[in-house]
Amino acid sequence: MTGSSPLAPNGQSIAARLSNMVVGHMSSYTGRGPTRAWTSIDEDLICVVLRDTLTKGERSLVADNRSQLVLDMRKAYQNTMRHDLVGGVEEITGRKVIAFLSDNHIDPDIAIESFVLEPIAQIDPTRGHGQ
Repeated sequence: MTGSSPLAPNGQSIAARLSNMVVGHMSSYTGRGPTRAWTSIDEDLICVVLRDTLTKGERSLVADNRSQLVLDMRKAYQNTMRHDLVGGVEEITGRKVIAFLSDNHIDPDIAIESFVLEPIAQIDPTRGHGQ
């Protein structure tokens, strides 16, 4: 998977499938998905960058100098979404996620979802993923 994103059977790249999956979950959990997303894949790391993620209510809180409340709320969403996001990445890539890291930035409005995959060298083909 290094540097490129092969096409999945439906003709969509793995990177596009990952971006769409994360945007879909974000929309389901918050009521609004980001307007832009892109995914970078390199060896054992997948990073999904999301832009324009804040809801109208969150933007209103930021305007009222309540940015920390918005960041805390976003962290809670990300912790709640963790299982769905990790499961989606594992399903799309066929690899085990060993770490999930997530954070938000208010200005500019950017979020990042990062997934560290189990190194291929540690995969035991006789037992599936892991050791």
